[in-house]
Amino acid sequence: MRTVLIPLLTLLLFPPAALSLVHEYRLDNGFEVIIKEDHRAPIAVSQVWYKVGSSYEPGGVTGVSHALEHMMFKGTKTLAPGEFSRIIAANGGEENAFTSRDYTAYHQTLSADRLEVAFRLEADRMRNLTLSAEEFAKEIEVIKEERRLRTEDKPTALTYEQLSAVAYRSLPYANPVIGWMGDLEQMKVEDLANWYRLWYAPNNAVLVVVGDVRPEWVLELAKRYFGPLQPESVPQQKVRSEPPQRGVTRVTVRAPAREPYLIFGFKTPAIGSGKESWEPYALEMLASVLDGGSSARFSRNLVRGQEVAVSAGAGYDAFSRLPGMFLVDGTPAPGRNMAELEQALLDEIEQLQQELVSESELERIRTQVVANKIYELDSVFAQALQIGQLEAMNLDWRLADEYVHRMKEVTPEQVRSVARKYLVRDNMTMAQLEPLPLDEATSGSVKGEGYARHQ
Repeated sequence: MRTVLIPLLTLLLFPPAALSLVHEYRLDNGFEVIIKEDHRAPIAVSQVWYKVGSSYEPGGVTGVSHALEHMMFKGTKTLAPGEFSRIIAANGGEENAFTSRDYTAYHQTLSADRLEVAFRLEADRMRNLTLSAEEFAKEIEVIKEERRLRTEDKPTALTYEQLSAVAYRSLPYANPVIGWMGDLEQMKVEDLANWYRLWYAPNNAVLVVVGDVRPEWVLELAKRYFGPLQPESVPQQKVRSEPPQRGVTRVTVRAPAREPYLIFGFKTPAIGSGKESWEPYALEMLASVLDGGSSARFSRNLVRGQEVAVSAGAGYDAFSRLPGMFLVDGTPAPGRNMAELEQALLDEIEQLQQELVSESELERIRTQVVANKIYELDSVFAQALQIGQLEAMNLDWRLADEYVHRMKEVTPEQVRSVARKYLVRDNMTMAQLEPLPLDEATSGSVKGEGYARHQ
C-alpha cells in the first residue's frame, strides 16, 4: 500500500477542499487499485481500466476492442443481457464505457454507499462474460451502423481517418478505433472470446475510485470481489517507433460534403518517448499559441484578420502510449480556396519557427492551464479519468500533478525549438477533402463511401 501526498506546488495553486490523499494498492493477483478521497458530495466514481485498445490489435481483427466493449453489457453467467445497466439504474447510478487507441474503460457514478454494487458487477463481467453468438450477431450490425454514421457519412472524420492511415508507416495508430469495415464484416464472436481471455484479467486492469469514500473500506471491497479472480499471462508489447519520414505525403478524399476541409499532421514524440523531457510540454504550449481561444493566433489572424478561414485549429496530446502527431486543420472562408488556406496555416507555423513567442502570450496560456486544472478538480469523474488514463498507458498518474509546473517552465526558445524540429514539411502528412455534390450521397455508388487518392 502506498499513500501519496499532494505536491506543495499543487497546494499553492488549487483550493484545499478539492485536494486529498491518493492511496495505491496492488492485490496478490496483480490488480491495481487507486483511491482518491473527495468528501465534498456523497457520491463516488468507479472506473475499471483495461490496458488494451485498438493499437494492440493485429490486422484482420481491427475494431475487436470496441466490439468487446459493446458485448460487455450483453450478459454473464449470472446476468441476462442488459441487466448490468438495469441494476445500476435501479441503484440511482449512471454507467457507460469507452474504447480508445490505448485503453478500454468502464465507469459508474453513484451514491458512495452503493459502490459495492458496481464492484460486484464489474468483477463478474471481468471473467464471466458469456459472449452469446446470437447477441453478437445483433450487436455487430449496431457497430457497423455506428461506423457509417460517425465516419463514413461524416466527411471530416473520414478525412482524418485517411490521414492517420497514410501517416503512420509502422505504428498501429494507423487503424481506426472502430475498425475497418472489412474487418467488422468478417468478425466472429470467437475473435472477441480470444481477445477477452487474453486481455481482460485482473493483472491487466486498474480500478480507480474517487469520491466520498474511506480507502480501507474500498480496499476491502476490492479484495472481496476482485481478489479471487485469476490472472492471465498477458502478452508483452515490444517497443514500436516510426521510421523517419522523408517528404510530404498527401492524400485526397472525395466524399459528399458541403465544404472543403484540410488537415495535416506532423509526427511528434509523447511523454516518455522523446529524448528531451520538456519537448511534449513545449508542443502543448505551441498548440495553445496557435489555437488557445479567441485570442490565439489562428482565430486572431486567419479567421478574423485575413478572413481566409471559417475555422482553423491545432491540437496535440502529450499523453499517449506511442508517439503521435501534432495536428492542424481548417476550412476555407467563402471565396477563398484550399491553396490559400494551406499557405496561411503554414505561414503561421513558419512565423513561430522564426520569431520567439512573447512572454505575455505564454503567460495567457499558463493562466488558462491553471484555470482548466481548477475546473477539472470540481468533477470527481474528471479526477478519476485523469488518473486512469495515465495508469492505463503505463504512465505515472503523478504526471497530471506535474503538468501545470512543467507548462509554467516552458520558455519561448523551447517553443521555437520544437516548431523548427518537428513542424517541417518533410515530416508532414496532409489530407484534403474534395467535396462531391451532396445528392450523390443518395446514389448507390457513393453512399457511405469516400475514397482516397494517394500521391
